[in-house]
Amino acid sequence: MVLTDRQRTDLHAGIYEYLRSRSGEAFQKAADALAEGDPEACGKTNGSSTGKIPLLEKKWIAIPRLQKKVLELERQAAESVKIHAHRVVTDAGGGQRRLLPRFPPTHTLKGHSMGVTAIALHPDYTVVVSGSEDGTIKIWDHESGEYMKTLKGHTNTVNSVCFTPKGSHLASCSTDLSIKLWDFTTHACLRTLRGHDHTISCVRFLPSLDLTAAGGSPSSTTTGIEATMAGCKHLISASRDNTVKVWDVETGFCDHTFSNHTNWVRCLAVRQSDGALWASAGNDQVICVYDGLKTLSVELRGHEHVIESLAFVTEEPLKVVARENKHTESIRDYLASASRDRTVRLWKVSEGSCLAVFKAHENWVQSVLIHPNGNYLISCSDDKTIRVFDIKAERCLRTIEKAHDHFISSIDMHHKFPVLVSASVDQTIKCWQLD
Repeated sequence: MVLTDRQRTDLHAGIYEYLRSRSGEAFQKAADALAEGDPEACGKTNGSSTGKIPLLEKKWIAIPRLQKKVLELERQAAESVKIHAHRVVTDAGGGQRRLLPRFPPTHTLKGHSMGVTAIALHPDYTVVVSGSEDGTIKIWDHESGEYMKTLKGHTNTVNSVCFTPKGSHLASCSTDLSIKLWDFTTHACLRTLRGHDHTISCVRFLPSLDLTAAGGSPSSTTTGIEATMAGCKHLISASRDNTVKVWDVETGFCDHTFSNHTNWVRCLAVRQSDGALWASAGNDQVICVYDGLKTLSVELRGHEHVIESLAFVTEEPLKVVARENKHTESIRDYLASASRDRTVRLWKVSEGSCLAVFKAHENWVQSVLIHPNGNYLISCSDDKTIRVFDIKAERCLRTIEKAHDHFISSIDMHHKFPVLVSASVDQTIKCWQLD
């Protein structure tokens, strides 16, 4: 036999439980004979399964179900190979493929009871998390379209969610004036951070290359988040109290408070490759770009209404590149912004200048991102569209009309998986094919 002693014991216990659950003298005699042959294993069960399905039957039922799921996943993988086989590297910088969203969506994820306000893709797994006005955070598999779990803890609208660079933990913020740190392995809330005096609009982790290079063993911390494991030491948060706070993820203490804005700070963006640059913006229509944790580097002005979203280029967190070409260096200096003035702007941070203004949306622009290859901007709006802008040509390249049935609140794109997700006031999340 190839079974271990423990496996053999569990098998005998399961068979014994099954035999005892069957009616008839023959089954009872067989159960008694097994109990005589292996009393230790059969002693693990009380011999009664009244009102319950015996363990052996559960496992027997599970096998064909799992086999069916394996076959379905193999079929989906084969289809994906066919869809993406023709794709080749087309741009000169970074080796990224031309992957743009197209209609129809591959999955529509339903489960929230109110509008979906925020979404975030896991850096490694085919997982997307969504925050909603119903105060919950839901976890989904965007590849299969399956619901996985609900995280409950906030008592009001969840405004933002984000993963640590290594995906080990999740942060969320809410109108209930709290930030929660979640262990994404156990899905337990490790700590609640409080300090803002009004609605917390956005949270982002700051990647740290120094921690990754240094390595080290986990230390005992008050939050349970070990910086080396998470790939970051700090979390930044923006609030309606006009401030941006920097939090130490190990201690849970606020290390610094920025008061450069004169009104509600609505959005944040972090350069994921190293965490060296980050930006904030909101109702005062000014974009503040910071170099490090305490230095305000530049202020960008030009929008004529509230700024709803900021984004650096979508790229792999903590990515160390030995040799970079000019295109890669250039796009890492890009910063995109979306505003209620119905425009999307592209900025060159080092020069403090606006490179282009895109005017195609017919209502407030709620979210924007820079494509991983640096050639496109993708935005969503209250006009219910998702638009793709060609940076070089300075024009709208593609429009997905009626992408949702209501205002689109947020979009996110993975740095390597061919997936774009969008969230809406219509209570759904949609996953889009990229071609």
